[in-house]
Amino acid sequence: MHSVHGMNVDCGFFMQGIKMKKTVCLLLLLMAVVVLTVLSQSERAAAFPSQLLSAEHPTDTIKKEEKLIANVIQHGAQPATETISAIHDFTKFGFRNLFNDFQYNPSLPYNQQVHPQAELYMSSYLQKHEKELINLKKKSGLYFDLIDNIFRQYGLPTELKYLAVIESSLQTGATSVVGAAGPWQFMPQTAKNMGLRVSPELDERRDFYKSTHAAARYLLMLYRTYHDWLLVIAAYNGGNGHVDRAIQRSHSNNFWQLQHQLPEESRNHVKKFIATHYIMENKNGAFINAEPKVNAPTLTPEELKNTIVIEVTGRFLSSVIIRQLQMDAAAFNHMNPDFDERLEKEGRYPMRLENNQSVLFISKKYEILNLCIQQLLSADKSTEVKKH
Repeated sequence: MHSVHGMNVDCGFFMQGIKMKKTVCLLLLLMAVVVLTVLSQSERAAAFPSQLLSAEHPTDTIKKEEKLIANVIQHGAQPATETISAIHDFTKFGFRNLFNDFQYNPSLPYNQQVHPQAELYMSSYLQKHEKELINLKKKSGLYFDLIDNIFRQYGLPTELKYLAVIESSLQTGATSVVGAAGPWQFMPQTAKNMGLRVSPELDERRDFYKSTHAAARYLLMLYRTYHDWLLVIAAYNGGNGHVDRAIQRSHSNNFWQLQHQLPEESRNHVKKFIATHYIMENKNGAFINAEPKVNAPTLTPEELKNTIVIEVTGRFLSSVIIRQLQMDAAAFNHMNPDFDERLEKEGRYPMRLENNQSVLFISKKYEILNLCIQQLLSADKSTEVKKH
């Protein structure tokens, strides 16, 4: 009996040890979940401007607006006035990765407020489609007025109307090869989810007014997920799955950092949106010239195909650009005849560079400009010394 009792004691300790281990494991697992949740909230909060967040609870404001958006989507009706205001204060920061001050300012030159990578990003699209977009701009007034009015009812930035331009050229009869239809190119199930009727007898995807209300709700739903309009545009084109995977692979929710993890079609969709916004909104002259008349006639079709035009303003010098880009002087002058003379006289020049040189110029633009100014100042000082 004693030995048996002793075995019972040992077994008891053994069983208690197992229970303690299980308890410790559960506690560790719970702590890990808490830590991951806190980190997730911190990363999420870091993506938003400080004005948007509560000092004591960084995600409280975000959660409140997300809840408002969820209610709008669920009820499928126009939000109340106070809800519109709250949603607008949330969604207006969605272009923070495109414009310096979160939104486009028509009183400023375009290239002084747009993200530097956007200049080069949309230039190739503009070279092919600028005339088409300008012609569409002349005929789009009534459509844009209607979309603006509806989007304001949902607290959305009105710039999002240009998504309908790249989706369908504002055509209600537009139909894609995969079955998307109407100005907003809704697939049948998505349209039904957003409250539209789709049947052989009636397809409200082609009703401009009703489909625009549905598009507003759908855009809000995507924004509730990504909090960034460039990512929303990519998801609108290719679906949430592609954007989610791009975020995971790049460990970033910044479009410029994750863009190459997206499918080319979705990446190009964002490019088209930026280019369309540029054509439709820019009233202060271009910084990208799709068809320069100064030097294009002297270039071969192959040279035109493999180069990009960037309109420069300011006191740039060809000698400094050539040196900083490590270019051949003859090649630069061939593509950009009379560069220094015309820039000094006219204040701007449609400079043509090879694709890789364009990327380097954009990244070093202000450094190059600073070197040019220094060289000009040195030349002025030398002239003054010689006069004396």
